[in-house]
Amino acid sequence: MKILVLNCGSSSVKYMIYRWGIRRPLASGIVERVGIEGSFIKHQVPGRQIYQRSKKCPTHKEAAALIIETLTSPKVGVIKEISEIEACGHRVVHGGERFASSVRITPEVLETFRELADLAPLHNPPNILGIEAAMEYLPSIPHVAVMDTSFHQTMPAEAYIYAVPYEWYRSYKVRRYGFHGTSHLYVSKRASVMLSKKPEEINLITCHIGNGVSFTAIKNGKSFDHSMGFTPLEGLVMGTRSGDIDPAIIGYIAEKEDLTAQQVINILNKKSGILGITGKYVDRRDVHKAMEEGEGQAELAFKIECYRAKKYLGAYLAALGHTDAIVFTAGVGEKGWEMREEICRGLEELGVKIDPERNRQATSRNHEFVISTDSSPVKIFVIPTDEELVFVEDVVGILEGTYGKPDFHYSFEKPEYRNELRDEAYQRELEEQG
Repeated sequence: MKILVLNCGSSSVKYMIYRWGIRRPLASGIVERVGIEGSFIKHQVPGRQIYQRSKKCPTHKEAAALIIETLTSPKVGVIKEISEIEACGHRVVHGGERFASSVRITPEVLETFRELADLAPLHNPPNILGIEAAMEYLPSIPHVAVMDTSFHQTMPAEAYIYAVPYEWYRSYKVRRYGFHGTSHLYVSKRASVMLSKKPEEINLITCHIGNGVSFTAIKNGKSFDHSMGFTPLEGLVMGTRSGDIDPAIIGYIAEKEDLTAQQVINILNKKSGILGITGKYVDRRDVHKAMEEGEGQAELAFKIECYRAKKYLGAYLAALGHTDAIVFTAGVGEKGWEMREEICRGLEELGVKIDPERNRQATSRNHEFVISTDSSPVKIFVIPTDEELVFVEDVVGILEGTYGKPDFHYSFEKPEYRNELRDEAYQRELEEQG
């Protein structure tokens, strides 16, 4: 079975085509600048050079057509005909309370996503556009939605209810939802393997640090608390998002700058965080380079981000009582040894002991690392995430009727699981390093 996975953002579409029978991705890539001048596709096939092509994509419909055209291209494609694609999985950021698990998309389900669009105005609309475009080009195959929020539906009420008028929850479903669920799910399952325990036997703090940043407290294998909230704006300092602030700031700045509340919220989403503090950087690599060159604002941004992360770690260590491991993942979490070191510094009295040398060596996105000392009561792992594999296995589980049943298990939660492509890539990295 060949499965296409689509992850539609506001101005991009990430994709992967996966052959289930041999458990390998055939190709992956991204269409960038959708709806913007200069749109292009970047297409990668294992063992080949990256292919890039510019083509105007005013909407997600044209982006989907470009992906299919590339996948079936005689020169750079990996399938001969579109009919070889037998199922399609879609990322949907916000499933609200309606969906506690992945679901096959029907007209009724799609309409529900439209009704929920105001809960995630930056994310759900492009998700919907991508689904509609894919269903137009692939009308005869099953389409499955995998929700970012579904993993966090196990949070107890004391973790997800806000201290605001309860009527807001009853009438408008104002509550903490949580995001990056597929990433937190994947690394938590892998952590259970590294701990030689069953998933339901472990307590973890999983730290997804990329442009977006979210931490999850996982108790007995299930999401117990999460840093993001009603939207992905709450929580930790991020690339362009502010994270936690005093909500009174919104009204205050709206009055001072003659803005609407929504305009201020847009600034908090798109022009704050690392970008807001430095005035010009989002990529943490740029921040570190600027720090080395003596830029004070860059150093301040680094310290603020790490300090907020340290506070969340402390809170979740207290909430869990006993913690087996802390897991770092996503782009910065997997490669940013400086941030990991700073976040864990000073937590020794809480049982968190990082090994500086191990930490500095853990900068590959193709290998799992233990970066704590041998004597650390709380283990510290670096685990590269694989959200697309979660999408694929949810699709297969739904089509085979096993998803959600007691005997449904992901392949990557088994001790014998191996990602051959990542193993090969890591060996090449070691050889290049000598």
